[in-house]
This record gives sequence, structure tokens and C-alpha cells, in this order.
Amino acid sequence: MHEEDLERYETEAELQIYKEYRDVLTMFKFVVETERRFYLANQVSVAKQESNGSVYFEIELEDAWVWDMYRPARFLQNVRVMTFRDVNIEELEPGVQI
Repeated sequence: MHEEDLERYETEAELQIYKEYRDVLTMFKFVVETERRFYLANQVSVAKQESNGSVYFEIELEDAWVWDMYRPARFLQNVRVMTFRDVNIEELEPGVQI
């Protein structure tokens, strides 16, 4: 596979996932962004945890969708994320569309 073919594949995959995101956005209440992933979810809880002097966040999502073009299934029933970095959680306006 040539580099150009790989770039074309990734570009097409990103466009496809963006279209899916736009189609499913109204099904969810929250947008959750971590340093590694972007999620939509209907239930979100965040717990601040401490271990050996370090602080991290444990995020639990229910009824979620994940922006990840390498996953065969993006709809997830339960997700648990642990991160030492920032987490952004936004509540969506009902019926918001792009």
C-alpha cells in the first residue's frame, strides 16, 4: 500500500466518522473529551482519585458513542476511562444539531 493510498483511506474514514457523529449527536446528552478520545454519552460520572501522591480522574459513561475510526463498533453500553490529564465534559442543549 502506498502512502497516498493510506492517506486517502484515513481521510475517507475521518469523513465517514464525522458524518456518523453528526447523525447520532441528537441521541446524547453529554460530550466528553479526554486527551485520547472523544465521546458522546447519556450518563457521565467523574471521580477524582489519588494514588501515591498523584491525582487522576475516573470517568464512567453509560450509553456512549466513541470517536475512533479504528473501532468496528462505536456504540458502547459502559465505558470506564482513567486519565491523569484534563477532562472536558459539556452538557448538550436538547435537540442540538450540526
